[in-house]
Amino acid sequence: MGRAFEFRKVRKFKRWDKMSKAFTRLGKEIVMAVKEAGPNPETNARLRTAIQNAKGVNMPKDRVEAAIKRASSREEKDYEEVVYEGYGPHGIAILVETATDNLNRTIANMRVYFSRAGGAVGKTGSLDFIFTRKGIFKIAAEGLDIEELELELIDAGAEDIYEHEGEIIVETAFTDFGAMQKALEEKELNVISAELQRVPNTRMELTDEQAEEIENLVEKIEEDDDVQAVYHNMA
Repeated sequence: MGRAFEFRKVRKFKRWDKMSKAFTRLGKEIVMAVKEAGPNPETNARLRTAIQNAKGVNMPKDRVEAAIKRASSREEKDYEEVVYEGYGPHGIAILVETATDNLNRTIANMRVYFSRAGGAVGKTGSLDFIFTRKGIFKIAAEGLDIEELELELIDAGAEDIYEHEGEIIVETAFTDFGAMQKALEEKELNVISAELQRVPNTRMELTDEQAEEIENLVEKIEEDDDVQAVYHNMA
């Protein structure tokens, strides 16, 4: 079997690991959504979005149902959503969204990750001028006319619509996320995911060696169980 088999095995394990992390992240999102507004997706928009995103990454239905049931239990721990901001090596801004049941553990871990890479955790709000929070919707492109769709979604707050790898990406302002979600539901489109993301206003160019340092740091942060998402302004 040799090296080709080993290469495929490594790729498969990485894919499984990535999928497992996505399931964990979405499981937490489902728990937080249920605790925030109840277990009924028809009356809980955040839960409805979380379930939709879980389907988009092929999270098993029984795991989704188990997360909802677990969240409805008084014994289930509460997660606090905390954003950490800092700078990695070479002046790259990094913003980390977390959901944690232990703030001391999470901030300690963040400080270790940043400091070992030659960076530092900054003050809350220190990166507000670098990132803008936007709604990002991914829709299956098959059977859709992107120009026609753009005209239909402008009133719901669409700022930009483009196609990427078989998906139509719709960007909205943070404040228009709910309106766009409702518009897409009414049109019964095949929405793959709907997320609030931090989009950098400007990006920094780095050498290949410098970029590898940032990628290693981001990968290390993403491995942390408390981390939900990581954003940076590297080009």
